[in-house]
Amino acid sequence: MKFISLGKGFSRMLFWSVISAAFIGPGTVTTCSLAGASYGTSLLWALTFSILATIVLQETAARLTLASGKNLGEIMLLRHGSGGIWICRLLAFGVILGCAAYEAGNLLGAVAGLKLIAEPPSWILSIAIGIAAYFVLAIRNISILTRLLGLIVFILGFAFILVSIQAFQDPSRIVVNSLVPNFPENSALVITGLIGTTIVPYNLFLGSGIGQGQSVGEMRQGIILAVLIGGLISMSILLAGTLISGDFSFQNAARVLGQSLGPSGEILYAVGLFGAGFTSVVTAPFAAAITAKSLLSVSPIQTTYVWKSVLCFGVIFGLLQIKPIPVILAAQVANGLLLPFVTWQLFRCVNDTNILPEKFINSKVQNIFLILIFLVTLFLGGNSIFRALI
Repeated sequence: MKFISLGKGFSRMLFWSVISAAFIGPGTVTTCSLAGASYGTSLLWALTFSILATIVLQETAARLTLASGKNLGEIMLLRHGSGGIWICRLLAFGVILGCAAYEAGNLLGAVAGLKLIAEPPSWILSIAIGIAAYFVLAIRNISILTRLLGLIVFILGFAFILVSIQAFQDPSRIVVNSLVPNFPENSALVITGLIGTTIVPYNLFLGSGIGQGQSVGEMRQGIILAVLIGGLISMSILLAGTLISGDFSFQNAARVLGQSLGPSGEILYAVGLFGAGFTSVVTAPFAAAITAKSLLSVSPIQTTYVWKSVLCFGVIFGLLQIKPIPVILAAQVANGLLLPFVTWQLFRCVNDTNILPEKFINSKVQNIFLILIFLVTLFLGGNSIFRALI
């Protein structure tokens, strides 16, 4: 019986690993590597906060669905009514545009990973990745799709963990920097990017859309384990970034890691970057489709058009051969700026007794966590805007 229970736990973790697959993309690789290369381990605390906040927000969104039988978008529509439908539409278009921006960075990052170990023209790689993602997205069985992405996450996670092992030279300092906030000079945008690349707004709609049919206990176990593993991978990427010297670029990162760990280091970095890109190339259109279906109440055919459009947007950026790192970083920061608004909407929904039975309403402790997340993301987002203007 214990063996069966462990098997079910692993299966649930694998199912919910689609959340990790969505936030561990080229944005995570770029932002975490840049943070490690520029500030050492001093920004690990931002990832600790992001991991805990992701667990709280994803659990809240999924609990809303399990308690009401409706996904997050449908709940928002119900709560705002016809008079506030414009808020839901504005949020939907913002999230879908965010998915498209992510998709551009995802595909460019996947191409960059392959270019580190192969020399085909970028346009060929862009088309090949787009076609592969199309066939994966065409899988209509959500359970199969989520578990497939979960397996890829574990593979790329193993690659980055191996690369980061050499950075474990001062464990006590790593622990302190993981728990104590630190704000090095000119780090505001990087901190916002670290949070924005982990707490992804469209993941709330994605998790809400796939969570139906589970118990609250099963959902919580799956989300906690999957997000913790994703967070461990993100921290491993940041630690690997501390080994990088000089200006950050994918080529420089791979070369430095190759010098530190031998040829395997360069190959592992390339595989990890490609794997992170490809899983996110799949999940961004998937999340956009779920968001459109829930917030805009579109038909199944129109939903298909949404994910195909987001995928095509990414492929077009790949064909244009735009430099990936500026696009990726801009998407993470923009995502961080959207977080306070989404968090506040979630807070209002989960405390509405007209929507949820009393036993599913947030406790005082859960509300304190949500308000803390809202205030921290609001402060960091506002600070990023202020720093950008001065």
